[in-house]
Amino acid sequence: MNAIGQAFELVLRWDVLSVMVFASAFGLFVGATPGLTATMAIALLVPVTFFMEPVPAIGAMVTCSAMAIFAGDIPAALLRIPGTPASAAYADEAYAMTRNGQAELGLGANLFFSALGGLFGTAVLIVAAPWLAEAALKFSSFEYFWLALLGLTCGVFIGSTNPVKGLISLFIGLLVSTIGLNNPAGVPRFTFGDVDLLGGIEFIPAMIGLFAVSEVFRAVVSDIRLAGVPQLIRGSLFQDWGRLFVQYWPQQLRGNIVGTIIGALPGAGADIAAWVSYAISKRFSKTPEKFGTGHVEGIIESTSSNNAALGGAWVPALVFGIPGDSITAVVIGVLYMKGMNPGPTMFLNSPQNIYAVFIIFILANLLMIPFGWLAIKGAKEILRVPRNILMPCILIFCIVGAFAVNNSVFGVVVMLAFGVLGFFMEENGIPVAPAILGIVLGSMVEENFVTSMIKADGNLIAFFERPIAAGLGILTILVWLSPLLLLLWRRRARAPLPGSSPAP
Repeated sequence: MNAIGQAFELVLRWDVLSVMVFASAFGLFVGATPGLTATMAIALLVPVTFFMEPVPAIGAMVTCSAMAIFAGDIPAALLRIPGTPASAAYADEAYAMTRNGQAELGLGANLFFSALGGLFGTAVLIVAAPWLAEAALKFSSFEYFWLALLGLTCGVFIGSTNPVKGLISLFIGLLVSTIGLNNPAGVPRFTFGDVDLLGGIEFIPAMIGLFAVSEVFRAVVSDIRLAGVPQLIRGSLFQDWGRLFVQYWPQQLRGNIVGTIIGALPGAGADIAAWVSYAISKRFSKTPEKFGTGHVEGIIESTSSNNAALGGAWVPALVFGIPGDSITAVVIGVLYMKGMNPGPTMFLNSPQNIYAVFIIFILANLLMIPFGWLAIKGAKEILRVPRNILMPCILIFCIVGAFAVNNSVFGVVVMLAFGVLGFFMEENGIPVAPAILGIVLGSMVEENFVTSMIKADGNLIAFFERPIAAGLGILTILVWLSPLLLLLWRRRARAPLPGSSPAP
């Protein structure tokens, strides 16, 4: 109890709270800027933390990352440009709500359930950190292969009501993920002698191109779609929170659980959590036909998931010093630099520091409500800007974001190429979301498959020998077979009983 009191004394100081306020504003700005990820925001903060004490430094990191993940939802909803990769899974859904004049409902849901998801992840971090970390450490290449494959399978359900077109989009993404030297053999593939392609296709420029630049191209070709976006939206962000919570609490809880579990797996993170949760939401929804038309259900589950994943990612980071995602990979370096060496001994030797981290997580998610409200109120004024002015400005932001990834013009070229690809895909009814998922998970599937085959000496049975791997493998195969099983079940239900005469 004394350690908890010391933790409050460490956190509730003017320097710590002021640092968290400034980190909130910085995280919101970076997260809402296309091309600048939450990881980049954390990396930019590292030099600043050199001059801070341990607790303010961690406060800045935690608050900035939480705000950045949420802020990515704002441009996704207003302009169909995901601010961060974690918002890409439901960008189409959120933008469709804006086009339907429901921007307040969508953004209000993003804000409320992002904060709830973050608090849930924090609660799990506080209660079950050692147990979850121990379970996460049992994941080997076999488990990660099935997890990535399950994520790719979700792409077909995310895509559209047409699974074939979803598969086409997914295969395009998988093809893109094979470009370059980033494969287990280190052999150049599909580079055509171009040195720039040896490093593969960067995910951020590709995402900006598929989502944002393709939208700009459509605006140039036709103004019909843009006419559907309301120029002025009114209403309160808070008015539907009670109704949404009562109506969709199972989805919110499911998203929180999935996000925390995936976040606790080293190398997974909020991006994958959002994709998986959106697919689960659509798969088990009572009204799956509404998805893609501006339905808040999928947004609630996904935004709960990616924010809960932040807390989950800190589980292996604090308990074993193993990063749960790219954000905690940077944070672990800061922890060591400040003498807060992560590991089991941290809970014994300096419990006040651990409790201070927990309190910071809670404060960061509570700060998200007022700061997120201010950010949304300011950002939605974008809809007042005439489209012939707004679209060139968006294109400039896209170019800056694509260039900033590696400070290379090649990133801009990639962005424009994928903008053209995204334009033609959507003009032919092929969704772009599964392609993004293919780019993200393609290399993960290949790397873990090859590593597992080497371990097992080519024995495919080894993919089912470990209990967790077997469970994930069976689940993935059942998902693959579910359309066929449903078809057989429906035919059997319609078949007449033996001895009964057919209806006239």
